[in-house]
Amino acid sequence: MTSALIRPVVRADRDRWQALWDGYNEFYGRSGPTALPSEISDTTWERFFDSYEPLHALVAERGEDLLGVAHFLFHRSTISIQPVCYLQDLFTAKEARGQGVGRGLIQAVYDRAQQAGASRVYWQTHESNEAAMGLYDKVAEKSGFLVYRKLFETAAEAPQKGYSAG
Repeated sequence: MTSALIRPVVRADRDRWQALWDGYNEFYGRSGPTALPSEISDTTWERFFDSYEPLHALVAERGEDLLGVAHFLFHRSTISIQPVCYLQDLFTAKEARGQGVGRGLIQAVYDRAQQAGASRVYWQTHESNEAAMGLYDKVAEKSGFLVYRKLFETAAEAPQKGYSAG
């Protein structure tokens, strides 16, 4: 297990969080020409500090270094009275992998979810993320569900492509 401290993100973490966030996005192919717009990262960051928002962030810290990050949110469910916790993002810096950082972050999310009265924690990963799935198979069970999605063009994107916003 890691000797890293798992704690909520604080505003002073912005630069170190950004480095992890960039690494996470690069891992999933969102870098260079496919990088997220800075407005998304800035909005995501601000949501962590807005008590109205259900989005939370934890970091794993050792000394002056942030080794990992977990973003999670609580939402309602039609099959449970209690809230449900969705672990949206989990990332460990390359140099900290295999040291229990991911496991520690997952456990910290479990702890927060139990404190909030959530009935479960769930997450997704890419089918090619075999290293992460090795850990996930030890700390959770596969639900058997597959994810389907339909992407929509946002109103902000439409004018850039010559579409009318109305």
